[in-house]
Amino acid sequence: MEFKKYQHLERFGTQEVDGIELGECLVFPKVDGTNGSIWLDNGVVKAGSRNRELSVDKDNAGFYSYILSNSKFKSYLEKHPTHRLYGEFLVPHTLKTYRDDAWRKFYIFDVVIDKDEDGVEYIPYSIYQDLLEEFDLEYVPPLCTIKNGSYDNFIKSLEANNFLIKDGAGNGEGVVLKNYDFYNKYKRQTWAKIVTSEFKEKHHKAMGSPVIEAKEIVEQQIVDDYCTEAFIEKEYAKIVNDNEGWKSKMIPMLLGRVYSELVKEEIWNILKQYKNPKIDFKTLHALVVRKIKQTKPVIFG
Repeated sequence: MEFKKYQHLERFGTQEVDGIELGECLVFPKVDGTNGSIWLDNGVVKAGSRNRELSVDKDNAGFYSYILSNSKFKSYLEKHPTHRLYGEFLVPHTLKTYRDDAWRKFYIFDVVIDKDEDGVEYIPYSIYQDLLEEFDLEYVPPLCTIKNGSYDNFIKSLEANNFLIKDGAGNGEGVVLKNYDFYNKYKRQTWAKIVTSEFKEKHHKAMGSPVIEAKEIVEQQIVDDYCTEAFIEKEYAKIVNDNEGWKSKMIPMLLGRVYSELVKEEIWNILKQYKNPKIDFKTLHALVVRKIKQTKPVIFG
C-alpha cells in the first residue's frame, strides 16, 4: 500500500456537494491540527501528511514518531490490513483554545478500505466506531445526525461544537458533513464543510450522538408515498423486457423513466394530497435517484 492523499473538503453550497443534505447527514466537529494518515505496508506501519509520505527524519511535527511509539496503531492495522486511517494530529495551528490534555494526539475522522490504485471505500462511522474502540484509538465523534437538513439546521448544530475545547473558550473551527449515501455528479463520494467560530460549546462524545429531526420536506413525502419499491421494480421490469435483458448502460434510462413516470402518473394525486404544494423538482429528482439506488443497489455496484 502506498500513500494516498485525503479528499478535499468542499464548502457546503458548492456544486461539488450539491444535494449532500438530502438523506442522513452526520455532522462532525472539524479539528484544527495537521492532517495525517497511517497504513500498513508489508508489515510496516507507514504514515503520511496531507501531501506526502513521511519518514523518521521528516515526520510532520512528530506525528510519525508518535504513531511508531504507540503499538495500538500497529495492532489495529495488523487486524485490518486493508484499512487506512485518516485523522488530525493535534499540534498548534490556527486555533489555540484546545484543552491542555488534548494536544499531540491523533484523532481519527475517517476509516477507509483500499480498493484500487487510487480509490478507497469509506467505512460508515456506525461501523468503524467499535473497531477503533477495541484498540482504544482516539476518534472524532459526530455532534448529531440530521435528515434532509438545511443550512440553518447545520448552523444550529454548531452550537454543540466544543470538541476538545477548554471550558468557556468558545467553539471549534467548524463542522464536516458526511452523507455515506451521497455521490456528487462526478460520481465522487465527497464531504462538505462549514467553517465558523461563533457558537457555544457542548461535548457529545460521552453522551452519544443525538438525532435532530429537521422538518420533513414535501419532496421526501412524495418519494416515500409514491416512489415505492414496487413502482421502481415495475419500471425496471419494463426496461428488461423491452431490451431482452439488463445492461449497466441502461442505468440512465431507469433513472429518467422512474422520475418521468412518477411525475406523469401521480402529479394530480400529489397536488390533491398535499394541497397544491410548492415542489422543488430538482430536489425531488435527487431524492428519486437516491431511492432507486437504495432499492436496486446491485445494479450500481
